[in-house]
Amino acid sequence: MLIATDLDGTLLAADSTEVPAYTASVLQRVDAAGIPVVFVTGRPLRWIEPLRRHIGRHGSVIASNGAITYDARAGEIVHLRGIGPEMGLALTRDVTARLPGAQFAIECAEGIRLSPDFREGFPMPHAPRGPLEEVWTDPAVKLLVRAPGVDSDELREAVTAAVGERATVTWSVPGLIEVSAAGVTKASALAALCAERGIGASEVVAFGDMPNDIAMLTWAGTAYAVEGAHESVVRVADRRAPACADEGVAQVLEGFAQAAEREAGGRGAGLAHA
Repeated sequence: MLIATDLDGTLLAADSTEVPAYTASVLQRVDAAGIPVVFVTGRPLRWIEPLRRHIGRHGSVIASNGAITYDARAGEIVHLRGIGPEMGLALTRDVTARLPGAQFAIECAEGIRLSPDFREGFPMPHAPRGPLEEVWTDPAVKLLVRAPGVDSDELREAVTAAVGERATVTWSVPGLIEVSAAGVTKASALAALCAERGIGASEVVAFGDMPNDIAMLTWAGTAYAVEGAHESVVRVADRRAPACADEGVAQVLEGFAQAAEREAGGRGAGLAHA
């Protein structure tokens, strides 16, 4: 078994870097039972550092919607799939043709870079800001698109139409579109990680709440939508977990930990009588 869980709105309160005490204790039990837990998130790497101590011996992190696979124990990027400057600038030109007021930012491995007019939800001091032609010098793990005053549905439709098959479009926050390299999703990165470990999709239990989780949930053998999840997520998940505010993922994981502990205890008793 492998557990794959989204963070914001699923395992943790949105944008939080604090792991509640009960959830932290359950993650420890699951790890001790030999069940790997992989954090699969849209968050950039800079938001992962405060969570490293909760990842455990067996886990890894998939960040930026699948563009980065990160070995948190070693502090190393294992895989990175980004959008190069030439392709990325072409995408922004085509999006701007449909949405003249579009604003852009790019997430790179080392942090965010901003176009002059991009409004950050969480300002990062000293983040490079300037024309994208100047700041886009490395592969971007995500292209972020805003268009103030444009309806969220219209924004998604316009960006999706402009990008076409050249990149992957998703979203996790209304009013902000996230664009990854073609074929990059949480599912693609999770499938690759599991293949390296010899784990099949049927052995994976996944948790999520927003549209950027859908690919992962449909790939995994067992998919949980937390209470309050977006309706598109509820439609594809075959099971339900209590709400994030109630530490619902931890409640489900505790059951897995208990089952693994009972099984281990049974094996120990059998060996003692052998």
